[in-house]
Amino acid sequence: MKMIIVAGTPGSGKTAVLIHALRSLKQRGLNSSVIKIDCLYTDDGKKFEKIGIPTKVGLSMDMCPDHFAIYNIEDMIDWADENGSEYLVVETAGLCHRCAPYTVNSLGVCVIDATSGPNTPLKVGPFLSTADIAVITKGDMISQAEREIFRERILEVNPNCKVIEANGLSGQGCIELAEEIVKSPEVSLDEEKLRHSAPLAVCTLCVGETKVNKKHHRGILRRIDGFQTYEGE
Repeated sequence: MKMIIVAGTPGSGKTAVLIHALRSLKQRGLNSSVIKIDCLYTDDGKKFEKIGIPTKVGLSMDMCPDHFAIYNIEDMIDWADENGSEYLVVETAGLCHRCAPYTVNSLGVCVIDATSGPNTPLKVGPFLSTADIAVITKGDMISQAEREIFRERILEVNPNCKVIEANGLSGQGCIELAEEIVKSPEVSLDEEKLRHSAPLAVCTLCVGETKVNKKHHRGILRRIDGFQTYEGE
């Protein structure tokens, strides 16, 4: 089994790019399964099913999508195996810019929107800095100079990644992504681990505390520099 984990900022075009890439794999006779992870709602599963790709949707609700995906990876792989798939594609929600969903032997794909601003690559974390591939979308909506700046910002954050410019509407660049998927390594769940620690989720807010007074809070907490730290922390 080869596992491809696709992350990125909300609305960046992850699903559109993947549909073109997976359609290309299907035309070659290669079987894929898709797990779509979101927070509260998604109808993207129907879009994958329309092109004949087995799809399952997972909603993390009030849980971090990264944590939700990690806890379910074993079942995801078993399900894709039952489908006779050679490739498991996990498209995960871009809930926070600290997302770190990639495992060591998966193909880590970050999809990032060029219209989000030239400094966006500097504002995001491991889902770009540890990715194997950075797919730039919506580049046709900005100037050539802006595209070059955006590309350089990505390479500044992750100099080792392969940059692909893609169009989710026309499919331009998506075949190149499909080629990289074919070349990705196989995963062995027994040996698999995360490339980077997942976002933290250990505090009283995480277990349902709703009071805002700081005396009610314990766990991993951070104050803005210069603000007084509560002695009970």
